[in-house]
Amino acid sequence: MQNDVITFTKGETIQGYYMLKTVTLKTSNTNNRYYDLTIADKTGEVNGKIWDPEMVRDLELYDGMLVKLKGLVNEWQGQPQIKVERIRRINAGDRVRVEDFVPSAPYAPEDMLDEVLEYVNAIKDQEIKQITHALLQENREKLLHYPAAMKNHHSIRSGLLYHISTMLKMAERVLQVYTYLNADLLYAGVILHDLAKMEEMNATELGIVTAYTTEGLLLGHIVQGIKDIERVGSQINADRETIVLLQHMILAHHYEPEFGSPKRPMIPEGEILHYLDMIDARMYDMQKALESVQPGEFSDKVWLLNNRQMYRPEDKSRNNDQDSAGRQRD
Repeated sequence: MQNDVITFTKGETIQGYYMLKTVTLKTSNTNNRYYDLTIADKTGEVNGKIWDPEMVRDLELYDGMLVKLKGLVNEWQGQPQIKVERIRRINAGDRVRVEDFVPSAPYAPEDMLDEVLEYVNAIKDQEIKQITHALLQENREKLLHYPAAMKNHHSIRSGLLYHISTMLKMAERVLQVYTYLNADLLYAGVILHDLAKMEEMNATELGIVTAYTTEGLLLGHIVQGIKDIERVGSQINADRETIVLLQHMILAHHYEPEFGSPKRPMIPEGEILHYLDMIDARMYDMQKALESVQPGEFSDKVWLLNNRQMYRPEDKSRNNDQDSAGRQRD
């Protein structure tokens, strides 16, 4: 039986699968060693203690570890606290997924990557296809779990891949309207525009950013992305203009100098890329803000949305259905 963290009650014995969000070996006032834990699942987190380190002498505990544990719910300073009685590492037979414990993209990363590769295959220009495919393959394993940011939009497990795949779907529809756009350039720009964030940040397999890299802080993902295109483009001896156009797509996608783009878009595909990026980021932030908001109510102010409050309208369709049902009964 799985006990969700949010349901823990003083005095009960709980057991189930959890993530050890943090693990710290400490020393008590009586000079005894013990483990201080943050035990988490999707519903919340709670403090835990392993008072006897001998219990886990053959088990190396670490931040982000997935475990099965059994423990007693005590209380400390008005908050629940778990005294761990048994604990082990998860195994393949447990059928446990990382996505059950951390905020994650709503689709399987392998499926999203397959979708992205379909768009790569749709690129007709062989040099653009080669550059895009090569950089995707270089980053394939990390892309399956990397977030798009530490705190901002798509800062979830597989968030970067989710961001790219959503933008590609929008790009495909925009191309149906503005038929003169270069589809190869737009698809490649969407795929490559944030790819160097995996060089800008260090992240765990749980999709949690632990720190920015030195090069990430000094250069940023836009400059790193331009370098990557230069490197791969030179390796395949790509046409100089092809390399420069792809680099311009990356360079200009933040649009404003204060946001990291020293040049605004000078080609239509660059303009579209910027707005696709903005739309997807804003929609993600708005949807997240409204997750816990009831119909007819406002969210808290959202800093990422210029301190706006989001409003969830009343569900009038449900009211209309009820009215229709009432009239039918009458």
